[in-house]
Amino acid sequence: MDNLSKERRSRAMAAVRQKNTRPELLVRKVIHSLGGRFRIHVQNLPGRPDIVLPGRKLCIFVHGCFWHRHDACRLTTMPSSNEVFWAEKFAANIARDRHKEDQLKELGWCVATIWECETRSLSNLREQVNELLLKHPYARPSSDQKI
Repeated sequence: MDNLSKERRSRAMAAVRQKNTRPELLVRKVIHSLGGRFRIHVQNLPGRPDIVLPGRKLCIFVHGCFWHRHDACRLTTMPSSNEVFWAEKFAANIARDRHKEDQLKELGWCVATIWECETRSLSNLREQVNELLLKHPYARPSSDQKI
C-alpha cells in the first residue's frame, strides 16, 4: 500500500528527470575524459538517444534500472500498489526501447545501453566506456550523413 496521497505521489513521479540525470552526466563526463566527442539528445534520431557519437556511428542510452527494467538488478523493484498499471507501463517501456533500438540499427547506428547501476563504480564505468570507444573507432563520414 502506498503511504503517500495520490496527489503527492503524482508530484513525486512528475519530478523524476528524463534528461541530464546524474547517471547520464557521469557517463558524459567519462566519455569526454577519454577523448570522446558527442552530442546529446539528438532529436532527429529515433528515441532521442542520450548520447550520440556521430563520428563513431554510436548511440548510447543511459537507462534507469527501475524505469527500463534492468534484468536481475536490485533497483528493479515493483511498486506494491496499482500493480496492473505498473506492469503495463514497464512492458510498454521495454517494447518502446526495443523498437527504437531496432530503428537505429536499421539506420546503420550501433546502439549501447549503460544502466544506472553500472554508473555507481566510476572505475568500472570508465572501463566499460573505454571498451565501447575502442570497439567503435571513428568512421569516415559519408557525404549524406547528417546529424
